[in-house]
This record gives sequence, C-alpha cells and structure tokens, in this order.
Amino acid sequence: MKKVDVVLGLQWGDEGKGKVVDVLTPNYQAIARFQGGPNAGHSLKFEGKSFVLHTVPSGIFRDEAMNIIGNGVVIDPVILAEEIADIEKMGVDVTKRMVISKRAHLILPTHRALDAASEAAKGKTKIGSTLKGIGPAYMDKTGRNGLRVGDILQPDFEERYNALKRKHEDMLRQYAYAYDITAYEKAWFEGIENLRRFEFVDSEQLVNENLKNDISILAEGAQGSLLDIDFGTYPYVTSSNTLCSGVCNGLGVAPTRIGNVYGIFKAYCTRVGSGPFPTELFDTTGETLRQIGNEFGATTGRPRRCGWLDLVALKYAVMMNGVTELIMMKRDVLNDFPTIKVAVAYEVDGKQVDYFPYECNDDIVPVYREFAGWNCDICGVRKYEDFPAEFKQYVEFIEQETGVPVKIISVGPDRAETIVR
Repeated sequence: MKKVDVVLGLQWGDEGKGKVVDVLTPNYQAIARFQGGPNAGHSLKFEGKSFVLHTVPSGIFRDEAMNIIGNGVVIDPVILAEEIADIEKMGVDVTKRMVISKRAHLILPTHRALDAASEAAKGKTKIGSTLKGIGPAYMDKTGRNGLRVGDILQPDFEERYNALKRKHEDMLRQYAYAYDITAYEKAWFEGIENLRRFEFVDSEQLVNENLKNDISILAEGAQGSLLDIDFGTYPYVTSSNTLCSGVCNGLGVAPTRIGNVYGIFKAYCTRVGSGPFPTELFDTTGETLRQIGNEFGATTGRPRRCGWLDLVALKYAVMMNGVTELIMMKRDVLNDFPTIKVAVAYEVDGKQVDYFPYECNDDIVPVYREFAGWNCDICGVRKYEDFPAEFKQYVEFIEQETGVPVKIISVGPDRAETIVR
C-alpha cells in the first residue's frame, strides 16, 4: 500500500513550494492541497511563462496528474473561478484534471467583510491578514456554522447561504466599518455556478482508495510551519494547521499513511505581515535580499521582511514535521555576499537557548555564526560537485545541524534550475 508523501514550507511561507511541487509531480499520480485558502500564492515558472496558483494544486499543468482540493481547504468561488479561467486560457482542461472535496468549506462575501472589519479594529495590534476572509471561514467551520462545497448540491443551498449571511451581518454591526458586498456577492454566485462544472468527491474515500490501489499521492501544504495555528508564532499565524499533521485532518488519512516529508526552506528568511522575526534585517543587507530575491507577495504584492537564515526555527520545524528530506531554495540570491550569517542560537533574558521558545518576541537576540560567501554566480550549476567549496560547506553544516539531508537545491526560478542530489 502506498503512502502519502508531503511537501511543505518550514519557515513563514513563501519558500517556493509551487516550484518544488511542479518539479516533483512527474513522480506522482495525484497532487492534493490539504489546508489553507486563497492567501496561498504558489509561483511556477517554466517554458518562459510564469503562473501563480492560489487554490488549485500545483500539479495542474502536468498532463497525467489528478489534482485534489482536500477537505481542509477553504474556497472562495470568485478567486477560484478567476484562477481556473487563467489556467484554461493555456489550453488546460481543468475539469478533467481536478476534483473538489465535498467537505471543503466556502468563504462567503461576508467572511471577507468580517476579516477586514476585525483587522481594522485591531489597529496597531493587527496580525497582517490578507483580508481574504480565511480566518472567519475557519471560525465558522470550528463553530459548526459553515457552508461546505457539498451544500451546493442541496435544494436549500441559497437558504443556508442567507441564514449565515444574516448571522455575519449581525456580527458586523459591532464594528464601525462600512462595507458593500453587492458586486462581490453577484460574482460569488457566478463562481458557485462555475464550481458545478466540477466533480465533487468524498475526498477521504478517494485518497485512501488511491493509496490502496498503489496510486502515488503528494500532499501540498500552503503558508509555512511557523504560521501553524498551534505551533507557530501565535497570534501572528494563519488559521489552519500547516504542519505535516494537518495532512491527516485535511485529507482524511491516518498518521501511519504518511511517507516522505519534504521540507522546503529558503537560504535566508522572509516574512509577510506582523509578528516576531528574530533575524530580520533593517539595513541595506535586508533591502538587497528583498530586491535580488524579488521578495514581494505573489498574492498581495506586499514587500516581504527579510533576514538571515534562522537555524533555531528551522530545526524546530524539522522536528515538528518529521522532515525526511530538505529542499533549499533561492541559494543563488546570496551569490554576491562576501559573508553569510546563520542564527544558531537565541539570547533570551541574558541566557543562550538553542530551541524555539514559547515567548518568541522582539526581545530575542539572535546568536550568529558566519560563513564565507562564494562570490560567484551558481545559477548555471547543474551538479552538486560543481558548486564552490564555500557553498558545499554551508549545505553540509545545515545537514549536520538538522540531521536531515539536503536532497534538492534550487538555483533559479525555472524548472530546469533545480539540482537533485
């Protein structure tokens, strides 16, 4: 019996998961999203073209791959319809390549209004929400009020929608926030009609039947491990479980059915929105990382905060996910740095710690180890043995510290710019 392999981010998101899934998909017959919503922005680049996927799994451009939107995902029909239309312009028959779980929850127009109203009310304590309505949708899910994809097939679907809408309108009255969902609501119902073109499935049955029939499945995570609702830098986190454990709930598979866990990390760190970031750089080095790495959100366009690699946080994420193979992204961004730093410990209240603490806040002082840069362009390298000695020393240090091999190294955004060891 096959097992589900998992690919997920080990930092605060934006690690390059879309490209990695796209590179890995030739080895899998099915790709499944297991959590998150349209706040995801998985960027793919191949054949001189660029694509950003928000809800659709990253295997959609592979001819033979089945793509599954799992029950742990929350779906905005408007955004998904736009995304599908863009993919179909490329000649891809999305209806033949993608199925949607009946148990996946829907993001309503009033969820977006609630998200914006709540964030505005927080003022300086805002968490940096993408304002896509994802948090309120997950709140309705856990509050047992949500609408699910399977409800679209019910004769009283519109009544259920209106009941939940009224509930949200009552909640919105507590905010001094003006909103108008008229236009978005019209597009939302058009998006619902668009969804009816797709096969709605009992995804837990489909996934487990596929495993029983030796169909290989890759589970694709969104956001990053340090944004996990339970184990991330709370409250500056997302609303779902971004760790490997989220696969079990988000697809309906047993823990014993998890196979390889591919953990993706950037050679440096980035973060979008508010929240602690121990290695953040506020100087010209941070700005250089942002410009060379084109660190602007694929979904929001917001500039990302940048800093050195945080090995303390990386080891924490490796431990929590049970990572079996590491994938290093954007190493080429550091080509021209004479010295590269890595945080190997934190100083907290005058004491040095080497673990990720509960109180992860702005008072943490990173303890750095310095490495000599390679000061050359590695974008054209296609074999690990051809990398400069300084680069290999850095990779092998990370392997030694995490206890996990670095199996894939990306030296550029294109499919071809990927070295598999």
